[in-house]
Amino acid sequence: MNYKEVSLKKHGEWKGKIEMVCRVPVDSREALSVAYTPGVAEPCMAIHNDVEKSFELTRRWNTVPVITDGTAVLGLGDIGPEAGMPVMEGKCALFKAYGNVDAYPLCIGSKDTEDIIKTIKLLAGSFGGINLEDISAPRCFEIETRLKEELDIPVFHDDQHGTAIVSAAALLNALKLANKKIDEINLVINGAGAAGIAIAKFLLKLGVKNVTMCDLKGIICKGNDWLNPAQKEVAEITNLKHIKGTLADAMKGADAFIGVSGPHCVTKDMVKSMADKPILFTCANPVPEIEPKDAKEAGAFIVGTGSSEYPNQINNVLVFPGLFRGALDVRATTVNTEMMIAASRGIAGCVSDKELSTDYILPYAYDKNAHRAVAKAVAEMAVKTGVAKLK
Repeated sequence: MNYKEVSLKKHGEWKGKIEMVCRVPVDSREALSVAYTPGVAEPCMAIHNDVEKSFELTRRWNTVPVITDGTAVLGLGDIGPEAGMPVMEGKCALFKAYGNVDAYPLCIGSKDTEDIIKTIKLLAGSFGGINLEDISAPRCFEIETRLKEELDIPVFHDDQHGTAIVSAAALLNALKLANKKIDEINLVINGAGAAGIAIAKFLLKLGVKNVTMCDLKGIICKGNDWLNPAQKEVAEITNLKHIKGTLADAMKGADAFIGVSGPHCVTKDMVKSMADKPILFTCANPVPEIEPKDAKEAGAFIVGTGSSEYPNQINNVLVFPGLFRGALDVRATTVNTEMMIAASRGIAGCVSDKELSTDYILPYAYDKNAHRAVAKAVAEMAVKTGVAKLK
């Protein structure tokens, strides 16, 4: 099937992938008097007297915007906020289908960091949480950090943390099959943008000790004069042996490789140079860092990609619906590291030891049991770490 042609045709037929549905009757004088004026004045004043009532008397408790400025949409780059709308609508549909979260696309017509932060802050009172999407690095780091500091609802940049959480879940199960310990492996990450940096930081917190990061200019090393502020920060905690060189140099003897970079930048020889039972997650879309067939021929033990065309799809669809479901259910004020680790372990645990194989290290994106497991794990950890308003 030519998915591009079919998708364009279907989008023309659908004219949007989401719609609003009325939850209350408005078909009589009495119904209108309760749902609207004059009765609606009472909940308005209740919220005026206590803004927390907005979570009880409106749909705010279950509402999340999917926000972009259109600067890093899929692998298409800076295509603008309107052009990002089909992706944001698709994300909203997945929020509803897998987490029963009411999500709405919000595409902001500015690339200015302060504009975006101010816009989201002004609108935050309408929402129970904020999902940031497809905002280019390094601006995305400041936007998320500032919003997390200045808002009292969960703020989550899915390109960073959703990718990190699902990659970690895949790595946990892959290492189990390879019979390797997480604190003993050498890990290479190619791509030092939002996703790559978030993956590195998260996996270090999960227990990985040795991480080497690369980008187009080669291995990232403390002291490189070409690093942006986010890369300088991650250089302090990665490549502790101060290795220099190219991606090929970094991959020699590596146990695992995670690619969030570009097409066909990994060769068979690079795979052959890795340690025994090499694990490769080649997540560049739509073309991976190395074709799965070539990676396997070169000796890869486990290969995962970002595509549903191959086994082991590493897709953050497994993360965000359940994560927000769990956070909203307990009215969490943030998404902390402990909640994200709980989400990773929840996903990994959905594949039993009996089911686990080199071609099945993650549940499928449409597995609703996996989304429920993530929601439960996140909600419980939010309560445990003291960031939940509800128990």
